[in-house]
This record gives sequence, C-alpha cells and structure tokens, in this order.
Amino acid sequence: MRLFQKLPCFLCLALLTGCSLDKAPILNPKGPVARAQLDLLLTATGVMLIVVIPVFIMAFLFAWRYRASGGKGRYSPDWSYSVGLDAVLWLVPTAIIVMLGYLVWTSTHRLDPYRTLTGTQAAIEVQVVAQDWKWLFIYPEYGIASVNEIAFPSNRPLSLRITSDTVMNSFMIPALGGQIYAMAGMTSRLNLIADNPGRFAGRNTMYSGDGFSDQHFVAQALSDEDFAAWTARVRQSQRSLDAAAYQALAKPSVAHAVEYYSGFEPGLFEMILAKYAARPKHSATISGQ
Repeated sequence: MRLFQKLPCFLCLALLTGCSLDKAPILNPKGPVARAQLDLLLTATGVMLIVVIPVFIMAFLFAWRYRASGGKGRYSPDWSYSVGLDAVLWLVPTAIIVMLGYLVWTSTHRLDPYRTLTGTQAAIEVQVVAQDWKWLFIYPEYGIASVNEIAFPSNRPLSLRITSDTVMNSFMIPALGGQIYAMAGMTSRLNLIADNPGRFAGRNTMYSGDGFSDQHFVAQALSDEDFAAWTARVRQSQRSLDAAAYQALAKPSVAHAVEYYSGFEPGLFEMILAKYAARPKHSATISGQ
C-alpha cells in the first residue's frame, strides 16, 4: 500500500518538473489537515491504478501479440466465454470499489471539517463572511476585523464560522485544507492548523459572478509575537465597522484591497445571518394591518 501511495506522487512530480510546489499547494501541505487529505488522495489514486496500469499494459500487449503481420496470438473465432476471465473482470473492480468505499467512509469521519482540533492552546475563533467579491474576517475575541487578510498563530487551532452575505461561495486555503461552502443564512464550520509560520493563498473556489477570478485573500500563520503585533496594528486603524460602514463594504467590488477595522458592530455576524432568516407567513398580514 505504501508503494501505491508513493507512485502517484512520483507521477505528479514528473508532470510538475520545472514548476515550484508553492504553485501546487495541495501537493505541498503546511498543516495536518491538508497532509491527511493529500495522503487520502494519493492512496485513492494508487488503488485505482491497480486497474488503470494493467489496462494500458494489456492494450499494447494485445495489439502486439495479435497483430496481423506475424503476431503469435492464437486465432480462436469460436471462443465465447471464460470463467476465469469473467471472475477477474468482475471481482477486481468490486474489490477496488470496496476499498475506495472503506477509505471514503473512514476518512469522511476522520477529516470532518466540523471536528475540533486539539493543540497546546485553545482554538482562536474567526467569523468569515463571503461578499461580492471579497472576504470579511471578524475576530470576536479581539474586537477587530479585516478584509481579504486573515492572520492567526501557527501551531494553534483555527476555528472558522463561515457564512455568506451574497450567493453561495466556497472557502479554501489549499495549503492548510478545505474546502467548505459559505451559504447565506447558514453557518458552516472549518477547523485548520498550520505547522509553522507562513503566508498562504486563499480564495473562493465556486463561481460567483463578475469578480470571481479576483476573489483572493491572504492567510498568514504567525508566531505568537507577530500575531500580537498584527492585532495591535489592526487596532490602530481609524475605521470601525458599524452598520453604515458594513453596508458600504457589502457593495460589490473587484480586487478589493486589504482593510483593517479596529472595531465592529456588536453581534455583526449574527445580524448577517438573521437577514436571511425565514419570516413567519402571517408577517405580511400584520404589516398590512
């Protein structure tokens, strides 16, 4: 099984010759979640190669053995059935499906994005809001917020609560793990952790309109000292995300610059969720009266 896990990696590296792994973060994980996802990807690919590789080998072998000019394959026009061949054609794919089903079942629970990660320190909570076409990050513990930049301490669990104030988006930091959908009126959760300090690319991976291609953000895993300096720098911002400022921010914008807010409207995340809550059927009648 270890051989099958490594073989796809060698093939991918051969295809990426001359390219930096930083441009393929899924193949260069920087956290335990992304690393476990890569292991699953390589294992599943290795299992499927049990069928793929023999098929290509036999395709060339049969073409050579039964070629019209000098092939040594026996001509058997009356052959119609083989129990052994039929067993191989059915049992091998069935075994592969069972193996893949086992991998999917166990890995789905092991890599549950809602599953809390353990660490030496308590998780830092960040509330994430997808907008047109940018990302808002709210830090309820620190009373600050940022746009298109999320910072957090390395080796400390990061607990994300994610929603959307527009159409459906999908949140992903490929080097750390993901992706998970951001939907209006609903909350998704994602738990990540970075092994070491670093700067990673994040983005929306689901088409959401004109500004989709520029809907990127920066994820920074920092040391405890650098994270404290980052929060202090954000607190020095002259901007505060009150209701009026949020309404202005929520308007569509493309390639929005990084912004910091030293404060925000209390309960802002819950207010965004409440905008899409279902209203009672009799509310229209009451308003009309």
